[in-house]
Amino acid sequence: MSDEKLSDENMNDQNQSDGNTSNENTLGSNQDWHIQQSADVHTEVHADSSASEDATAGQLQTESETQAKPEVKAKRGIAAVLIAGMLGGAIGSAGTFYAFGALNNGKLTTVDLNQSAADSSTRPDGSIAALAAAVTPAVVSIDASNKLGSATGTGFIIDSNGYIVTNNHVIADAVYHSTITVTLADGQEFLAKVVGHTSEYDIAVLKIQATGLPVVELGNSDGVVVGDTVIAIGSPLGLQSTVTSGIISALDRPVTTGNNDELSFIDALQTDAAINPGNSGGPLIDAKGRVIGVNSAIATNTNNQSEAGSIGLGFAIPINLVTRIAQEIIDTGEATVPIMGIELAIQTKVEGAVIQGITKGGPAAKSGLKVGDVIVKANGRTIHSDSELVIVIRSQNPGDVVEVETDAGKTYKITLGSK
Repeated sequence: MSDEKLSDENMNDQNQSDGNTSNENTLGSNQDWHIQQSADVHTEVHADSSASEDATAGQLQTESETQAKPEVKAKRGIAAVLIAGMLGGAIGSAGTFYAFGALNNGKLTTVDLNQSAADSSTRPDGSIAALAAAVTPAVVSIDASNKLGSATGTGFIIDSNGYIVTNNHVIADAVYHSTITVTLADGQEFLAKVVGHTSEYDIAVLKIQATGLPVVELGNSDGVVVGDTVIAIGSPLGLQSTVTSGIISALDRPVTTGNNDELSFIDALQTDAAINPGNSGGPLIDAKGRVIGVNSAIATNTNNQSEAGSIGLGFAIPINLVTRIAQEIIDTGEATVPIMGIELAIQTKVEGAVIQGITKGGPAAKSGLKVGDVIVKANGRTIHSDSELVIVIRSQNPGDVVEVETDAGKTYKITLGSK
């Protein structure tokens, strides 16, 4: 058992960095994929350039002038090559025309290419085109910048008075002493303020000074099943209002993103809809145009962030969780986190979550759990590692009752606390 500790009350004692970039973590308990938060982060580079005026100054010199000024020969040579190239092109064109004429017995023929008229009809209800047209007006592009660089991402409007949901990692570096600009689908730009944000859930709420805005319809992620059609809308690489489609590939996928200081534990919806850097914070919608998740991360097979892109493994935070967090942030400025009141050993070879410490008088202590117990199930779901248990607990609400089972076959009911 490792001497390191993971506490569901203090996330600064989380998994040690493995030397990868801060946005690369683990998928589940022991996968080899790299998880990349899908904000598009870049630094500003400025360079001065000036065009050479010598390249276009003067005309070609005569032969006698060339002898007087040998350095001009290079320019004449280039001009000669260009002229020869143009002549070659002209000769080639003539040869092509001659061959065409010969194939048609010396006669020119005309061909009418049939092309249909542009389809201006309204797309059928439920089509990807119709859904995209309905939802896109409520999707925004976000630019969070400071003197060190900028990050771009996506968000969506949840209230007509200007409340916007996005990922915490899109705006985290711009919360203090920075500028956050929101661009609506129609091109209007607004400065935004941060209402509240949480790294534990990778959710942030922004506010712009506007009214009468289009809003998304929030769905219910509890009803999502594998195989459902989904659509992702966002600004990958700054390309606003980009629409991709796919299906729900898996449910309850344990994903950890961020770095040691700001780890996020996501019980994610997995999709093969293309999600790329810049899609972070955008909506994942169902076949009825309702938001069922917030696009947040992708799995990549490269360590290089600049080369990361969609390989068909995208992850979204379920909207039911997002709704609770966003409502709490709007009401109080912060979000609550459910806790068991335990510390977990990390990086162990034991199958399950090993309890290394218990908070006196906390929820776990009241249930009868003890140090050394190994939790192998939570609410009927198999637990393979410490992070999986944290993810399951984080997906609940404070006050919920969770039933856990240990490797000894004992079960305990725990009423979750909060921090």
